Amino acid sequence: MAVRLNPLDLYDVRSLLTDEERMVQDTVGRFVDERVLPIIGDCFDQARFPKELVPEIASLGLLGATIPEKYGCAGMNGVSYGLICQELERGDSGLRSFASVQSSLCMYPIYAYGTEEQKLHYLPKMAAGEIIGCFGLTEPHGGSDPANMKTHAKKDGADWVINGAKMWITNGNLAHIAIVWAQTDDGIQGFIVPTDSAGFKAQEIHKKMSLRASVTSALFFDNVRVPEANRLPNVKGLKGPLGCLTQARYGITWGPIGAAQACLKEVLDYTAERILFGRPLASNQAIQLKLADMARRITTAQLLSLQLGRLKDAGKMQPTQVSLAKWNNCRMAIDIARQCRDILGGAGITTEHGAIRHALNLESVITYEGTETVHELVVGRELTGINAF
Repeated sequence: MAVRLNPLDLYDVRSLLTDEERMVQDTVGRFVDERVLPIIGDCFDQARFPKELVPEIASLGLLGATIPEKYGCAGMNGVSYGLICQELERGDSGLRSFASVQSSLCMYPIYAYGTEEQKLHYLPKMAAGEIIGCFGLTEPHGGSDPANMKTHAKKDGADWVINGAKMWITNGNLAHIAIVWAQTDDGIQGFIVPTDSAGFKAQEIHKKMSLRASVTSALFFDNVRVPEANRLPNVKGLKGPLGCLTQARYGITWGPIGAAQACLKEVLDYTAERILFGRPLASNQAIQLKLADMARRITTAQLLSLQLGRLKDAGKMQPTQVSLAKWNNCRMAIDIARQCRDILGGAGITTEHGAIRHALNLESVITYEGTETVHELVVGRELTGINAF
């Protein structure tokens, strides 16, 4: 007798994971089931980030998970980090965004571009959740063209003086430090800016219909003075922030898989129990066709991200490959979330169900760290050798 397949993992991708990778997935999965899912609908309703979960997230080793143990981190591989993102986003994109920004956009640049003193000072405390970071790159006049940066830093004696503004900054009003990218006379450079610095202001963005269980802010710099010791010395130019974004986008290729799996599981349960015209909704051909298409697309996304993770761990991952997976997997997830919302009928418009929450969140995920169009053009440039930006 044939064994019934796992509807959320038709190709048994889990069997391709190592024991350690499965343990990471199971540990984060339990945390999401027990601590996140019971409260996250209310958090979304109330536009509240569940700060009380940060110590637990840190204690599980999920912050800066791939950074070596020397710096107080877990030293996991890239696939394990991807699975962390997948499980956290199965809970909510806002929670994964928090961990992604802390790990890939704040801890990674300190690790990759900072001094040994900076690493030893910041990374253990950031891994413990004692110092929260935010990433200041995007500016109010547009995010897809970071080279058109207006924020600038001028050398003044032993210090740097920063002026400008950043927009759509996750964790902005939670953060103790901001990793700020600014134009200098020697190109774009990165700075570690304490958020209690004179002239620094974070203003939370309200009236959001997406990522409501996440803190999003505008940052303002009015003659903010930081010492030379706070400059990230080992990178100049756009290579710095773009290198961080590649790390974060890698995690984002995994995250939407979790959101899509959550939506599919919800409608599988709902259609099995919902009786219409004397039979379960799941017995309807139109419903089965939709469910089958969801499973097909989730399976494709799982295999894309797993291979991408193996390439990453082998040191062979290229930014274009990340763009392809980010484009595919975000599109997959948002389409599935919308379709699931539709299958749920009127009930699907409330946060009693997860589909509308995931669909709204994914409107941000498909936009941030490279819009769908930008990633399509990155792949097009790779195929043709012609830059169409």
